[in-house]
Amino acid sequence: MLFTHGHASHFPRLLSRLALAVFAGLGTATLALSQNPAPPQQPQKPAQQPSQPDQTAPDGGPAGDNGSIALPKKKEQPEDTPPPAPVAPKVKNPEGAGNYSLRIEVPEVTVDVGVILEKTHQFVPNLKPNNFKVYEDGIEQKIAGFKRVEAPITALMLCEFAGSNYTYAFNYDMLNAVYSFANQLRPQDYVALMTFDMRTQIVTDFTQDKRQIYDAINTLRVPGFNERNLFDALYEAEDRLSRIEGRKYIILVASGRDTFSKLTFDQILKKVKNTPDITIYAISTGGALRAITEGRGGFNGQMRDIDYLQADNEMKTFAKLTGGDWYAPRFQAEFPEIFGDINKNIRSKYQLVYHPSNPKQDGGYRKLRVELVDDEGKPLRFQDEKHHPLKYDVIARDGYRARPEVE
Repeated sequence: MLFTHGHASHFPRLLSRLALAVFAGLGTATLALSQNPAPPQQPQKPAQQPSQPDQTAPDGGPAGDNGSIALPKKKEQPEDTPPPAPVAPKVKNPEGAGNYSLRIEVPEVTVDVGVILEKTHQFVPNLKPNNFKVYEDGIEQKIAGFKRVEAPITALMLCEFAGSNYTYAFNYDMLNAVYSFANQLRPQDYVALMTFDMRTQIVTDFTQDKRQIYDAINTLRVPGFNERNLFDALYEAEDRLSRIEGRKYIILVASGRDTFSKLTFDQILKKVKNTPDITIYAISTGGALRAITEGRGGFNGQMRDIDYLQADNEMKTFAKLTGGDWYAPRFQAEFPEIFGDINKNIRSKYQLVYHPSNPKQDGGYRKLRVELVDDEGKPLRFQDEKHHPLKYDVIARDGYRARPEVE
């Protein structure tokens, strides 16, 4: 190979440097091997089948690694998830003791109130809860519930059908009364017809069909007895109706005289007072005949007039004690209007509910009184278009009997 004179002079010096670099590299490698001796060789094991991966590896660990450092993957929960409800403690009864339940009943009294104008017998609407005050045994009660009630009726027509010297006049009034009442029934109403003389007879059971009432009227031909056992018949009617739930009504159509009952007036009065949820509307019959023959001379005539005055008082008492009303018509044309009033009064009422301040369930009789007041607490007054005062009647039960301790 040919070199120029300038490069040739440096060539021996270049070779010596390359040799020195190679020698330094070999020395470094020999020193590293002497400080890290090779590990001893392990004896060879026989060949084995490759192990299957552990299927129980927790989720989220390194792939193919079953070591202790594998951590389970936490499930993500939404931030809005509420904490679990605490577990209710389990109460274990003593051995041999059964399961017992405790029930506490708070007494509740419901009072149906009708407000009727004396002159027109019209129902007074649009009254408010603060217009009513309820007193039990003279103590004012706090009204807890109030509503206007207009609902179907469940009524028993209890009619006197007996023979006497005035059979035609009294029974004719009774038949007209039943017909007038049946005419004003609505499809949702339930009505039954029971007559009485010496004994009672169920002419037709409760029905919603007017035709059955009309047919029952046509079966009443000739009375069986002359006796009028009003007290016994009313007791039986109250007893039968008390088995029916809800508000019930007795339409009592009779002369009011009682001639042969086993019960006394005091006994039937106690029954009427102590039977809840039954209102009596009483219609006295024979008004026209009584008006014609009233005041006739002689002892017998005077005694007869006294008997009918007492009968009127008994009919009125039955009605007023139960929150009903009493009517004494004289003419046939009055019956449609009377039963129109009864229908409105039955269907349209104010229902008051209160929890008595005397919670004792001792079976005692509690006197009730309902008053109407204005916004200032003064007695409520009504006026007509000419600003003349209007009298009104507040119709409600005279009282009720509390439940006995053990029934």
